[in-house]
Amino acid sequence: MDFTLKKYTELLQELLDNHYRFVTFEQYYSHKTELEAETFVILRHDVDLKAENSLATAQIEHTLGIKASYYFRVVKQSNKPEIIKAIVKLGHEIGYHYEDMALCGGDKEKAMDHFKKQLVYFRQFYPVRTICMHGAPRSKFDGRDLWKQYNYHDFGIIGEPYFDVDFSKVFYLTDTGRRWDGFNVSLRDKIPVYQDEWIRQGWVYHSTDDVLDAITKQSLPQKIMITTHPQRWTNRCGAWLKEATMQSAKNIVKGMMVKRK
Repeated sequence: MDFTLKKYTELLQELLDNHYRFVTFEQYYSHKTELEAETFVILRHDVDLKAENSLATAQIEHTLGIKASYYFRVVKQSNKPEIIKAIVKLGHEIGYHYEDMALCGGDKEKAMDHFKKQLVYFRQFYPVRTICMHGAPRSKFDGRDLWKQYNYHDFGIIGEPYFDVDFSKVFYLTDTGRRWDGFNVSLRDKIPVYQDEWIRQGWVYHSTDDVLDAITKQSLPQKIMITTHPQRWTNRCGAWLKEATMQSAKNIVKGMMVKRK
């Protein structure tokens, strides 16, 4: 079975065994020059739903001596203060998974006011220095459009992955669509400028076992950002089956939406 906590632990351990250094996004942005000579993984988690699953992955990482970045939405399925506090206590980075444009109907002024309030809120738990866009596939508004009028650096934010990672040097691997090659059914969680080149290089993986095989063969790129959605990763059979079934249906709908764009 893929997308279990057992499989996730296996993935992390294999990367460690092959000398990948794990860094948070905050660490990556603060130490870019130093990391140019390193083999590393920027480990990012988008906490879209089921926040309790994120605590489970955070505990696994802590046991392995790994720190990761966790981006929380403001919606109640993600925004669980006790879980946020517990993840911070384990030594991980916390950031704001913003979707203010979608929540404010595309009104940039309202979205900016909302963004500032939520940033203050999340800074109760952690001195938030990075943010990350939530794709919000049901909305026609792209959260990143907020920065066509405003500048997130004005609010003490040092980086946003979709703007501040050099993807000419860093490969992007995400479990969007509950698969590692979900860029074909993703509206926004993808890097279209570089994806064609990655495909030409053969850096396309469907299952976690495919990724593990690439690590073992040392064919996986040496500089990677890995993004997971912890809601997908569980050892509980009922929850695993429900997530697999729902995501398969979502992928069909999202695939049609991508084709229409």
